[in-house]
Amino acid sequence: MDFNGSDTIPGPRAEDQLPHTAQAAAKIVIVGGFGVGKTTMVGSVSEITPLTTEETMTQAGIGVDDNFGSASKTATTVAMDFGRISITDQLVLYLFGTPGQQRFWFLWNGLFEGALGAVVLVDTRRLEVSFDVMGRLEERGVPFVVAINSFPDAPRYAIEELRTALDLTPDIPIMECDARRRASSRDVLMTLMRFLHSLAMTGSRT
Repeated sequence: MDFNGSDTIPGPRAEDQLPHTAQAAAKIVIVGGFGVGKTTMVGSVSEITPLTTEETMTQAGIGVDDNFGSASKTATTVAMDFGRISITDQLVLYLFGTPGQQRFWFLWNGLFEGALGAVVLVDTRRLEVSFDVMGRLEERGVPFVVAINSFPDAPRYAIEELRTALDLTPDIPIMECDARRRASSRDVLMTLMRFLHSLAMTGSRT
């Protein structure tokens, strides 16, 4: 490298630069079991080209990874997904999608550090996976909302039935979404931000 000015180190791409109006940023994690749509959600809503760490699934995972309901899936996140979205001119959210396969869950602890809140993505074909996910968030004290990702072949239930099945307290927001659609994913994030704001307001009164 020539440091006399003939060569320069490239800076960030224009699309990756923070808006000049940004005044605050928050870290949000998107969690859930394998194949529930975390990578899809980050990709659909991110205003920058998302960073993904997907690797091709191999036979080594047979008998180790539970891919029920996702037999056609050929890649899996092994570290994290990363994206960014501006909620307002002043507020930017950094989105971190966690790996879904349980053998990579040891990475979650680092991803949870400094997180303001979380979105739990749920597949109604595998509700049982969500209990461990939500339990880890509760252990870390990370507030969360629950988003039921709509898969074409997944059974449909009333929201209150799902609240009961997932053993959610009445205050935790739960909604349906389509992680493929930017508007739907953004609505989920807005619900999370409103929930976090209500928690902060309640705390300020106690």
